[in-house]
Amino acid sequence: MRKELTKYLISMRARWRSVKDSLRNCLLNPCRNWRQRRLERARIPETQWRLTVARLPLLDGLNPAEQERLRDLATLFLREKTLEPAGGLGLELTPDMGPIIAAQACLPILNLGLDYYRGWRSVILYPAGFLAHHEYTDATGLVHRVHRPLIGEAWQRGPVILSWADLADPSHEAGLNVVIHEMAHKLDMLTGEANGLPPLHRTMAMQDWSRAFTAAYRSLRREVNWGRPTALDPYAADSPAEFFAVISEAFFEAPEVVADNYPDVYRQLQAFYRQDPLTRRASGRLPAAPGLPDPKSACG
Repeated sequence: MRKELTKYLISMRARWRSVKDSLRNCLLNPCRNWRQRRLERARIPETQWRLTVARLPLLDGLNPAEQERLRDLATLFLREKTLEPAGGLGLELTPDMGPIIAAQACLPILNLGLDYYRGWRSVILYPAGFLAHHEYTDATGLVHRVHRPLIGEAWQRGPVILSWADLADPSHEAGLNVVIHEMAHKLDMLTGEANGLPPLHRTMAMQDWSRAFTAAYRSLRREVNWGRPTALDPYAADSPAEFFAVISEAFFEAPEVVADNYPDVYRQLQAFYRQDPLTRRASGRLPAAPGLPDPKSACG
């Protein structure tokens, strides 16, 4: 009788431990469980995903595991963000638009996780370039109203705005990618107003980042001011925030340009994004970075 009672107590203890572990997992990883269920219900279909990858040369070299991780992230991106055509301009959303945008948007966070895009919910699409209306007050208190033609814009705690004609054109200028550009701004804004300093990882030194980016930015500004040819789009000289966004899109679209002209910045971007596009382009696959978060469980 005593032996049977002991066995029963041991069995109940093991069951309780299992229940306790399950409860702990649910409490500590609610985002993982919620996102896992969303993935199971709405993963981008295989055929559609293959067509998307085929249309985006910057995804060349991703190994099968990375492609699946990107597919999961893109699926979750489309579930958590709304895609909205700008009103009254005649743009109709088609099934291929979402995956094309999401695949490019999620490439920078492939090894970071979807939580890096927290705090905003919508992507607004214009058929083509659009006029942005901005108002600011100068040091003397005078209010200025500026109208600028743009192909993309990111608002702090607001939407990302994109020109479909520019992001869908496969013949765009080398090194340019409006989706990655605006997503880089969103990463930058995680620390407040965009200033070219996204939230660095604990293994990164702000001093190293600042030294590399400041030197590169000043060098580019000199080249622009002197009218010399530049390795990057001259728009990068507009501000540190634009420099970070422009060099981020070049990092993924034309990594050899960044590595050859700004090697210190390339190393900082490699550490921040936890990717090496140059190696990926050269070898056809990117070595897996250690300790990567599961895209389904990245909650911060």
